[in-house]
Amino acid sequence: MLKLENVSKVYRTSEVETQALGEVSLEIGDGEFVAIMGPSGCGKSTLLNLLGLLDSPTEGAYWFFGEDVARRSESQLTKLRRERIGFVFQSFNLIDDLTVAENVEVALLYRNVPRAGRKQRVREALERVGIAHRAGHRPQQLSGGQQQRVAVARALVSAPKLILADEPTGNLDTANGEAVMALLTEAARDGVTVVMVTHSLAHAAVAQRAIQLLDGRVVSETLLAA
Repeated sequence: MLKLENVSKVYRTSEVETQALGEVSLEIGDGEFVAIMGPSGCGKSTLLNLLGLLDSPTEGAYWFFGEDVARRSESQLTKLRRERIGFVFQSFNLIDDLTVAENVEVALLYRNVPRAGRKQRVREALERVGIAHRAGHRPQQLSGGQQQRVAVARALVSAPKLILADEPTGNLDTANGEAVMALLTEAARDGVTVVMVTHSLAHAAVAQRAIQLLDGRVVSETLLAA
């Protein structure tokens, strides 16, 4: 379970102090699919960064699958990220100089998985997202929808406990967006916790619960599906 308790995040410069999140408290259960919504600048990305251990709260506590991580060192947070989290970004974040298979394999290199095991897991991940036939291609040889499938495969290949998706369908057409949503839904059914930032009401409706942010605070939570 992910649990935030009275979490605030303040960014400070020499002249300006900006509160991105204010006293946010929420819980996300194991295997739950949660959508985070709200207008631009409301704190969605900041919240996702905190959940993904890419940033730390200014105040409050964060329990990451039962571990209090709010004051962990950067090396400890990096280890947790590599072992337990898969990320899917709107801009895909693939490495142009690597093949599709090599892009997915990168996630396993960080975990020191033996080479033979890496090849098999990469193949299985690409088959799962329906892109195995493109394993030897470069990202620029793929459509946007295909690149996002590769990004999902990269997130899944290390068998994470948590997938964080930041506008994963934002650059996709309707058909490819629905295909990516189906992959994330399948991951949640398999027991992976999925947290997705989205502006799409249709895609948020696929989740089990929607959390609405406004001005850095949770203003509503809506149960959407069983």
